[in-house]
Parts: sequence; structure tokens; C-alpha cells
Amino acid sequence: MRGGILRPQVWLQLAVGLGFAVQAQAGCRSGAPTGHFAGSAVSKQAGELSVTLDLRCERGRYGGELVTPVGKFSIHEGSWESGRLQLSLVGDGGEVRLDAVLGSGARLRGGFTSGDDSGTLDLRRLGAPRAAPLPGARMPKLTVAQWRQDLTFFATELPKRHANAFHHLSRDVFQREIAALDRRLGELDSDAVYFGLDRIANLIGDAHTFIAIPDDCANFPIDVRRFGEDYRVVAVADGHLEALGARVVKIDDTPIGEARERLMALTPADETPELAESRVEGFLTTGMLLHGAGITADRDRARYALVDDSGKEVVIEVRAVPPEGSAKLDWRTVLQNQQPLYRQRPGESFWSTFLAESRTVYCSFRGYADIAKGAATLLAMIERERPARVVVDLRQNGGGDYLQGLKHVIRPLAKRPDVNRRGHLFVLIGPATFSAGMSNAAQFRSQTAAILVGQTIGERPNSYQEAREIDLPNSHLKLRYSTRYYEFAPGGDNVVRPDHEIVPTWGEYRSGRDPVLEWVLRYGR
Repeated sequence: MRGGILRPQVWLQLAVGLGFAVQAQAGCRSGAPTGHFAGSAVSKQAGELSVTLDLRCERGRYGGELVTPVGKFSIHEGSWESGRLQLSLVGDGGEVRLDAVLGSGARLRGGFTSGDDSGTLDLRRLGAPRAAPLPGARMPKLTVAQWRQDLTFFATELPKRHANAFHHLSRDVFQREIAALDRRLGELDSDAVYFGLDRIANLIGDAHTFIAIPDDCANFPIDVRRFGEDYRVVAVADGHLEALGARVVKIDDTPIGEARERLMALTPADETPELAESRVEGFLTTGMLLHGAGITADRDRARYALVDDSGKEVVIEVRAVPPEGSAKLDWRTVLQNQQPLYRQRPGESFWSTFLAESRTVYCSFRGYADIAKGAATLLAMIERERPARVVVDLRQNGGGDYLQGLKHVIRPLAKRPDVNRRGHLFVLIGPATFSAGMSNAAQFRSQTAAILVGQTIGERPNSYQEAREIDLPNSHLKLRYSTRYYEFAPGGDNVVRPDHEIVPTWGEYRSGRDPVLEWVLRYGR
């Protein structure tokens, strides 16, 4: 669970060779190496990792992609000079640097450093570079034979690569599910095949094993959340203001309860119900999944039948937004007042503020980017303000490197007797507290006097985690699988529950209130 999916620091500043800088002006010239390379990097921290590199020379500049178990990185600049290849690549959250020598047998070899990690790299050229993917491109239309090849690859590689694929699901059931999907391939479109593959992956049980949803998944410009037994529209884009706040009754002709049950098949079978419910909220507005489940007839459009609080029925038709258009949407929310604190500053992964009236330092801990800097700011604020309480909000923490959270946040707070006392340190948790966020929440409980407030965490603390990924050969769907078993809460019932449970109501959400933080600010008064 380091890296949430697999310790991104291993790759984000990858450098093959020490102290190298890309000679961008050199670019690539005739005779410079290109191609599709595959092999491995051996990291001191993460062990052996399978990687591929597509290297293209386009108008005198290098382009291409490095694909690793933790994601894809695009070449930003590069050079080929005196037999030495140097590349700078950029991906989610960081930069990759690569320096190698092309030897006999068309092999790229070198060493790498990444922060405090180091290791070796060995790639062999297998052929011409693969074509650059088009932004937002859909899965290719495959023949039954090609889908069957992907299914066979999935059925073979998942048990081989997972740390223990049959800890929850038996091998016999797994093989029966594979055979059943194989028999139906001729009658299914690509969305339905994806649904079938991901359903089987989720039967493995742990939350880190699944088929990743591709970029072009036909997201609808509507946001739905669950309150009690109701699903409510909490935000819309591109019009449809009449839908705000209304209850969802049907999607196309499928009652909302039935739609929920069908989509539950894409939630991990051995995690908590809270995680399943949290994930279904997002699935209900994803056209690819609704279509794959047979809920809608068209992946790119859907009708939502709604009922507002006066009993008025409304039907809206929404159309999918292409991936490149999502950032341009103008969203309108149901909130009647200012956004609550936990929803503010959405672009920042770690930030703190002092609430003077209640003498509280509040820390929004959503992620692990620049955590050392953010934690230093938090600790300086605590030293300066001497607050009555410190609140660490993990409700939107979807993962990262739990060791960084332990090093920079948990242990420093545990060493402060003015903070690490019952009633002075609070940690806010919920169903979306995931991966490294869950790990750090469990560590706050075991290593500090923190009071946990909110809702049960969706992921189990003792489970298979530390995910890696591999592409299926034809569809290029990404199969994620767990590689390590962790125990963050030995004994007990294998669930991280709050010390004080608070489930926000519809009225509280609509009015912009945060009853979880409100309870903390009233504590001891």
C-alpha cells in the first residue's frame, strides 16, 4: 500500500545513472534508437518491476511512453549523443529521468536513482514503436478471438502474479467464471466484456485487484450521492438545474435499486459494505459501466427519472462528456451555503489552517505529494498557535506512501505531549479513506491517543494490497493485482471503525454543514 497503488516515489524521479541532466538540444537524429523495448528495473525498495518503453523520433524530437506498474509517463524531452540515450518523462505526480547505453542485441542498460532508492535497468528492443494513443481513445473493437486471447491472458496471469489470488475465491469457482464468460463472448460488446472481466477480478476479494476503468468511460455531467436509502443529485453541469437535490428513481427503465445491485458486482467481494456503497455512487454516472451492466441501451446517453421533495417527477437526458472536455465543465452544486472546510482547496493534497474561534488546527490530508513540506507547515502552526485540539482529516485520502505519512505526520504528533492526549488529537475517517490513508488511520489508532470520528473505513486493514498492473494484450485494459499482505490491525474483526460514528444526513449536506467536524469542535465543552 505504499504508493496507494505501489509506492510512486520509486518512479516519479527515476534516473538511470547518477547526476545526469537531459541534453534537450541534442534531440534525435537519423540513426538514433527507436522501438518498443521491454524488460525490468530492479529497485532496492520495490524489487523487480516489469516496464516497457516506446521510443519514437518525431521531427527531430523524442516522443513516447514509459509504462510501469504504477502508471504511464510521457517523454518530455530527450537526446541521443555518443551512444548515450537520455530521457526526461512526465507522469501523474512527478518526473522520470532515464539514462542508458544501447549495447549488443539492441539492449538498453544502466542504473537508476529515485530519491533514496537506486537500482538497475535492462530493456530489450522487441520491434517498432507502438503508435501513440489518441487522447480519450476508446478500446479498439476486437474480434471474439482477440477477446478470448485477453481472457486467457487474464485467467493465467492474475493467479500467477497475485500474492494469493484464492484467499477468498476458490480456484474452481474462478475457473467456472472464466469459462462462463468465455461462452458468452460472441454475444457481448466491449463494455459488457469489460464488465465481465472486472466482475471476476472483484471476486478475488481485495480492493486493489480489478480492471482499471479506461479514460474514455463515458462520464455523465451529473454527480449522485447516497443518503440513507436514497440517491440524490448533488451536482450537475451543462444545465439540468432542475435535477439538483432530486431523488433518482430510475436510470433508463431500470429502477435505482436494481441498478445498484447490478453495479455491486464491480465492488471487491471481501472488503466492507461501506466501500462497495461508496464505489457504486461513482458507477451510477459512468456510461460505460451502466451500458456494460445492461442498465442503459447506449453508453453515451442516459435518462434519469427523478422526484424532487415536493413530489414532482422530472426526467432528464444526459450525454457523456469526452475525457478532454471534463475539465471545462461548469458545475453547479446543491449546496445552499459555503462549501464545508473538507471540500475547500480541492487542488491541494495536504494543507492546514488555524480555526481561531475554537483554537483548533485543522489539517486536510488528502494525499502524499509534498508531504514533508506540508507536514512541516502543520507542525510549525501547532508550535506557533498552541491549539486546544488538532484535527487530521483523512476522509478524502485515497492513498500514497503510508511510510511517508507515518514519518512526517504520525510520529511527530505522537512525540508531542501537548497534542498526543485523549481529547486533543482527532482523526476524521470515512468509506473513501483508502490504501495508505487507511493504513495511516490504523496507525493513528495504534500509535497515538487520537479519537477517530466519522464512518467505517471501506478497506480492511489486514488484507492484500501493494498493487501492480499489466496490460491485457489486445484491449490494453489494465489488470491491477495485489502483491503483498499487510496487517495494520492484528486481531479483532478486521475493520477500522470510528470511536464515534457520524453519518451526514441529506439536510446537513445540502446546507453545507460538516457534522463530523462540528462534533469534534464541541468535544469537551
